[in-house]
Amino acid sequence: MLTAIAMKVLYFNFIFFLFLSSCNNRKGENPAKQADIADSVSATASQSINDSMALTLTKDILTVLKEKKYDKLVAFIDPGDHILFSPYGYIDTINDVKLTAVEFLNYVTKDRAKKIYWGSYDGTGDSISLTVSEYLHKFAYDVDFINAEKISLNKKLSSGNSFNNIDSIYKHCVFTESYFSGFEKKFDGMDWRSLILVYKKSNHNLYLVGIIHNQWTI
Repeated sequence: MLTAIAMKVLYFNFIFFLFLSSCNNRKGENPAKQADIADSVSATASQSINDSMALTLTKDILTVLKEKKYDKLVAFIDPGDHILFSPYGYIDTINDVKLTAVEFLNYVTKDRAKKIYWGSYDGTGDSISLTVSEYLHKFAYDVDFINAEKISLNKKLSSGNSFNNIDSIYKHCVFTESYFSGFEKKFDGMDWRSLILVYKKSNHNLYLVGIIHNQWTI
């Protein structure tokens, strides 16, 4: 007759055997479920935002600016966020104009004649007081940026005598820069122009959050 201790040993060995069998079955009995999980992970990865998408968006946005169909720009702005406008390379997060998608649309439709203070002109210090349409013509598409000499992705091309702080302001964003090194030989490159479009990543999309115009400043 088995002793009480021997009975306990047999009992625990039996329980341990059942546990191992259960684990082995879990590894092999649900290949379809494991495949589903793998497919789910793969699908999520495929939805990740590729920075190069910004190049296509930039071309679309520059087309809108060139054709002055400003109301269409709203489609590129996050409805729950705003877009910042900087007339020069240094981004002033306190004083630069920021408009929500709704505000922007109002300014290019209902309130087209309403002027906004955008900052000061470099060199004179005079107030930049323009309608949104006037501003975009002068400080967004003042040259033919869709046919820029160079365009970069997440890399600054322009350099002048004003500090370009895009890297510190938009650390986790994507940006493109459309750049002309100059237009007239007599200015020896001091008439260069660039336009930086900044995008944030949100919900598997890129949204326009900044239009930064840059040029030589005094």
